[in-house]
This record gives sequence, structure tokens and C-alpha cells, in this order.
Amino acid sequence: MNWIIILSFLFFTGMVAVISYQKTKKEKLDTSDGYFLGGRSLTAWVIAGSLMLTNLSTEQLIGLNAEGYEFNMSSMGWEVGSAIALVIVAFFFLPRYLKGGITTIPDFLEKRYDAGVKQFVTILFLFGYIFNLLPPILYSGAVALSGMFNVPEMLGVSPTVALWITVWVIGCIGSLYAIFGGLKAVAVSDTINGIGLLIGGLMVPILGLMVLGGGNPFSGFNVIVENTPEKLNAVGSNTDPVPFGTMFTGMLLVNLFYWGTAQHIMQRAIAAKNLKEGQKGLIIAAFLKLLGPVFLILPGIIAFNLLGDNLNAMDAYPALVNHILPTPLVGLFAAILFGAVLSSFNSVLNSSVTLFVLNIYKPYFKPKAPDHVLIKHGKVFGLFLALFAMMVAPLIAMVPQGFFQYLQMVNGFYNVPILTIIIVGYLTKKVPAFAAKVSLVVFISTYGFTQLVWDGGLHFLHILAILFVVCVTLMLVIGRIYPREKEFVLQEESAVDMTPWRIVYPMGAVATAAMILVYLLFSVAGIAS
Repeated sequence: MNWIIILSFLFFTGMVAVISYQKTKKEKLDTSDGYFLGGRSLTAWVIAGSLMLTNLSTEQLIGLNAEGYEFNMSSMGWEVGSAIALVIVAFFFLPRYLKGGITTIPDFLEKRYDAGVKQFVTILFLFGYIFNLLPPILYSGAVALSGMFNVPEMLGVSPTVALWITVWVIGCIGSLYAIFGGLKAVAVSDTINGIGLLIGGLMVPILGLMVLGGGNPFSGFNVIVENTPEKLNAVGSNTDPVPFGTMFTGMLLVNLFYWGTAQHIMQRAIAAKNLKEGQKGLIIAAFLKLLGPVFLILPGIIAFNLLGDNLNAMDAYPALVNHILPTPLVGLFAAILFGAVLSSFNSVLNSSVTLFVLNIYKPYFKPKAPDHVLIKHGKVFGLFLALFAMMVAPLIAMVPQGFFQYLQMVNGFYNVPILTIIIVGYLTKKVPAFAAKVSLVVFISTYGFTQLVWDGGLHFLHILAILFVVCVTLMLVIGRIYPREKEFVLQEESAVDMTPWRIVYPMGAVATAAMILVYLLFSVAGIAS
């Protein structure tokens, strides 16, 4: 192992830790708002940076580039399609969240429906986070870093032992941020790592194009346009990972859930110092998502043209990085990748603790407990979750090849079902709690049947969209027959200034137009011809 690689890795990682500590050492972490919501003090760029890095992980860097290597640009729907979702969240969801003064997404469901719906959704969130996010994040990050540093050879251990060591290193460091630093430490470290990820992530395709083009990145891109123009097509067919039709059905719903209701994501915007900063942060994130395909899919296409078509698709991105980066930059890039893994892990861990403490522990075990007691027990629960994830993550190596596709399918059991009852809850006044419970049961059981028992040949995103329409209709019918005795009115309980960003609508329109232009560019009407 080259000592330059190790030193550059330690330098960047240590710098992030020191800056995060300096920025948060005076924070009041003995109150619920201070620990769980960063004192409701996050500004636009911190929110945008934290959103971006919380979203990014090694699963995307390696997985999406693998799909670019094997297929085409169609998978950019997950990235570019997020722009319209973030705009809708800035327009519709965030003002209502802040007006209601909520800390967790299920808080609104209790106000709108009842405590039973809140607990149902809290359990769904925790199920997804504990079993479907924390262990896979550690596993994928450990695989990437162990391979980049060649940990088995460096430590003289087997690949399995190296995997366990790397998982525990990532898990322990991530836990320090999430458990002992609270949301503010997570968000600050996210912002710094986010800057590094944007620089490093963009550096890979630029250097790759330069190598492909004999020193000229534009010549390198021309090689792709001339040799494999079909790979630059983002309008996917039914045989591609993301058929274009799903952009108007389940893809939009899944993105809306992720950016508008997923606790570990929305917690950043809810922690805004005011509505203006929150909306601004979401719109900035929408523009940043349009850059996603450049470093999440294009490198895979570069690898196909530069290294040939005989690679395992999952090895395409690491192979390209090792082929093009100078030795001193390998350690820096590993540190950036390490930061991306940490961000995803500690963000989910922080949100899991928030959900458990405020929605389960406090109401059922210690309803009158002061904040410092809640935070103390939250840290214990967070430590337990971190240890659980670190013990389970290495076992994922024993799971069959299709594990990550299975993870995506499992997300459907809770993402759009939750989004359905939230949207109906905000847009109607008389739909009762009973309707929300029926919708959740019908949605989850029917979706499970289509994925585990009966295969109707439809893409799972189309199935989610169909069930969304069915369950919305079902809730409206129940609300018509058995309406609430008293109409729901969202009470003003905001803890921050609710003055909206003056240009939020024009900037949202610009972001949407930019998304359409990106799709036109990467289509047969653009460079894919």
C-alpha cells in the first residue's frame, strides 16, 4: 500500500472531523430540537449539501455506473427525475411541515388521523431503516473501500476478515457523528464531504474522457458519440433498467416519497432556520441532482469505451478509478467515498433514533421524561442499532447475487403506501383514520402478492402507481361514506419564520425546464442520435 494514498486519505478524513467538531462544539445538544433538528438552524447550502450526500452512497456510485456500463443512460431517471420531486416538496410539503411544527413525519399523521396510524408508519419506517438501509450501506461501502485499499493484502488477512474490519471501522466512526454529535454534526460533515464528492466525482469522468481522447476531454466525448451513441440515450425501453414510461407513474411517486416524506431526508429541510432557507435548499438540491448522471452514469459508459466490454458491470467504476487516477489522488478519492458512506450511514442512524425516541419511547414508556433523559436513551438505542448493523452487514456477502434488486423491491412495501396517506391527509379534511389504516393494509398486502406470489409482467414502479390510484380512491370513498365528525384543520404551530422564498416558484420552474432539457439532450433528438 502506497503511503501517499494512506496519508492523503487520513488528511481529508481528519480535516472533515476537525471542522465538524469546531462548528458544533458550542451547540446545545441537551434539548430535543438541538439534538434531533440541529436547533432548527440549518441554512440553504447546508441543507442542500446534506441532502445530496445523504442521498449518495457507494451503492449508487458503483450500481448506477454498472447500469451505464451494461445498458445506457436510462437509469438517470432516479437522479434527474428527483429534480421535479424536490420542486414539488419545496412548493407543497415543506410549508405544511413547518407550519405544523413537526419533528418527525409521523407527527403529522397523528394530528391528521390518530396515534394508531402514527405508530403503524413509525414501525414501517424503522423496519425499512434497520433492515433495508443500515446493513447494506455498511456492506457496499466496506466492499468498495476494502478493494480500493487492498485491505486483505495490507493487513495480511482473508477477504472475509478484511470485510468485517472495514465494516466495523466505518460503523464506529459513523456512530460518533450520529450518536454523540446530533443532526448538526451530521449535516456539517455532510456539507464538507458533499463538496469533496462533487469535486472528486466530477474529476473521474473528466480524467476518464481525457484518457479516452488522448488528453482532450472533448475528443474523448466524441469517441463515445461516434462509437456508442446508443449508450447516451436516457429514454429507456422496456428492456432497460428504467423504462421511460415509469417516469410518469411509479418513479415520480417513489421520488416524492424519498425527498418529501422519508425521515432521514426530510429531517434536513425540517431543521431549516426558516421556510425561506428550507425552500432555497431544496431548489438548490434540485439543480445539483441534474449533475448526477455526469458522475453516476457517464463513468460507466467511459469504462465501456476505454476498458472494453469484458468486465463485470459492478467492477466497471472501481476499475476506471484505478486506471485513470494518479496515485496521490486515489487516497483523496477513497476519503471522499468514505465520507459518502459515513453520510448515508449516520443520517439513517440519526433518523432511526429520532423516530424511536419521539414516537415510541416517549409516548409509551416515559411520557413526562425531560429532554436530557430522552437524548440519553436515544444514544443507547443508536449504539444498539449501530452494533446490530455492523454485525449483520458482513453477512450480506453470503446472500445471492440479486440481493440489491431485492432491496429495491422491499422499499415498495413502505414508501408509496406512506406517501399515499400523507397526500390524502393534506388534500382532504374529512377522510378518517380508518381509511388510512385500510389503505396501508390493502396497499402493502397487494404489493406483496404481486412481488412474491404472482408475476403479472408489469414493472414494479407501474404496480406502485396503480396501487396508489386504487388506494387514494378507496380512501376518498371511505371518507365519503364514513367522514370524520370534525373537519381537519392544520394548526399553526411553526417554530420558525414562515415567510416563503420570494422567487421559489420561478426557480422551481427553471429547475423543471432544465430537467426537460437534460432529457432532450440525452435522447435520439439530441446526442444519442
